Amino acid sequence: MKKTLLKASVISAMMLSMVAPTESNAQSADRPWGLSIYANAIQARTNMRNDIWDMSNSTWGGGLGINRYISPSFDATLQLNYFNMKQESNTVTYNVTGFGPGRFDDEVGTANFGLKLKLNNGKILSETSFLQPYLIAGLGAHYASVEAYLPVARPGGTNTFKYDEGQLRLNYMGGAGIGFKISDGLSLFAQTTLNYPTTNLLDGVSNPNSDELMDRYLQHQFGVSFGLGKAKDTDGDGVSDRRDKCPDTPAGVQVDKEGCPLDGDKDGVADYLDKCPTEAGTAALEGCPDKDGDGIRDSEDECPDVAGTAATRGCPDADGDGVADKNDTCPGTPAGTRVDANGCPVVLDKDGDGVNDDVDRCPDVAGSAANMGCPALDVEDSTYMARVPKIEFEFNRAVLKKTSYTTLDRIATMLGKYPHYNLRISGHADHIGSNEYNQELSVRRAESAKSYFTNTKGIASDRVITEGFGEERPIAPNTTNSGRAKNRRAEFRLFIQ
Repeated sequence: MKKTLLKASVISAMMLSMVAPTESNAQSADRPWGLSIYANAIQARTNMRNDIWDMSNSTWGGGLGINRYISPSFDATLQLNYFNMKQESNTVTYNVTGFGPGRFDDEVGTANFGLKLKLNNGKILSETSFLQPYLIAGLGAHYASVEAYLPVARPGGTNTFKYDEGQLRLNYMGGAGIGFKISDGLSLFAQTTLNYPTTNLLDGVSNPNSDELMDRYLQHQFGVSFGLGKAKDTDGDGVSDRRDKCPDTPAGVQVDKEGCPLDGDKDGVADYLDKCPTEAGTAALEGCPDKDGDGIRDSEDECPDVAGTAATRGCPDADGDGVADKNDTCPGTPAGTRVDANGCPVVLDKDGDGVNDDVDRCPDVAGSAANMGCPALDVEDSTYMARVPKIEFEFNRAVLKKTSYTTLDRIATMLGKYPHYNLRISGHADHIGSNEYNQELSVRRAESAKSYFTNTKGIASDRVITEGFGEERPIAPNTTNSGRAKNRRAEFRLFIQ
């Protein structure tokens, strides 16, 4: 009954392992739990059998392993094994009554806990290499149920039957193995261990003349291993977050083994962003080359070997007129000049006043060459500006008298009538007082008049220019009161900027 239960439990465990999830990667730090299914080949040395070096008489069985990743150097494993060891006959067998043929039938189940020392820990081989060698040592439980048939030494004697109900013993084991990484989801392995159970009754017979525990066996395992669970892969590129150096790769982008987008030309621009994936370039040009360093891709540069401008499709433009030197029939055109397709100046006169637009200060209004293309003042305004009435200020002050407003209002009207003209105000003084004082007073009086235009009449400040000359430019002698009165003045002049 115990044999049947033992066999059924092992078969059930193996069936369970076959339906366990196999979609995950091999055991690693990402998937610390692993599962192994394997076949056993047993070579034993007992009192009735000695084929420990003879593979032709091996006993076969099966097993299931549960593995746990601990570190790059160590794994832990629990191995559950079942095998049936038999000996049909033996030419020389020792027993309690003498020598003669004998046979036995032993069903064995073991549960061994082992520690693996992995050699692919980065010092010899990498954790992801194809070959994955290791050493293993451990301790476990050994259960055996044996039937033995022993002969008697006297002639005509009959076989003696012995039956061991089964005992639980300790088992010491140690050996080596090697794995073969077929893919990220599968690895094969082979392992050999030497097992020492604490019994001398594997075949039901003990040697009464020796206290040595003679029974031992080699166990060869051949099987497949895979991981349990699923590694975290936030960006879904097939590389776990633990190994992914580019964890935010967009979906669908091909990556290398470190999880970073492929960069075939090694220019630092990923292929999926690289407009020139087969030529090394710069990030600024989306991975395209620029031999002359002018910021224009070679594929779009009409002069790829010499720096140019974007306006001339990568070709040089010495005079900056927007026409490449190779096409410019008028090199050296002054800056700002409007040119044609050949780089030559274009003569335009939009307002038809005979003054070319490039020198016309009023290109939208017909004028005269004398006024740089702007219209002249009409006769009345021109006459008025030639004899602008005097404006007056408070004595020794820069405060306008009300009598000056009429003159200032008329000038403000003309500024509105002639928008292309500006106004210059020059302040003057007589010789009474120091030169420094008179200079400062003349400037303040000119500024006072400007304030009237800008603050009262809404004239733009940049259209009114002021200056002061103090007593430097008298128009009458300073020896009389009337002369000094004429010298205390403000002059107005309309001009084109």
